[in-house]
Amino acid sequence: MTEPVPTTSLPQLRILLLDDDTFMLDLLAEMIGELGPHQVLRETEARSCLVALAQLAPDLLICDLGMPDMDGIEFLRGAAERHYQGSVLLLSGMDKSVLRAAERLAQAHGLAILGACAKPLAPATLAGMLQRAMDRLTAI
Repeated sequence: MTEPVPTTSLPQLRILLLDDDTFMLDLLAEMIGELGPHQVLRETEARSCLVALAQLAPDLLICDLGMPDMDGIEFLRGAAERHYQGSVLLLSGMDKSVLRAAERLAQAHGLAILGACAKPLAPATLAGMLQRAMDRLTAI
């Protein structure tokens, strides 16, 4: 008889959230917490997030595109220049065409983009993206 796999053996993701809206950071962190025991780190400034990205090497970066101190495209270019190897999920309240353009540009820079989603992010969509990030992590 096989024994059930304990939930503690499931992979835990290190997730870095970037959004200048603290309410959105809190909401995303709460949603992630409901989906598993992941380690969630938060940044409200793109430049600080680039430093954290290099120091912490998170498995997943969830990034807003509309940032006041540095736009999302510039941030993604910086992440690529720092050879970020984790997965990226783009979020924005901007038009879908802007999201798709940012997604293509980030992929052209060599980033592993899981998707580009409009805000607010549905819990089921987030769960699917976390699963994709875990799948990518275990495949490496």
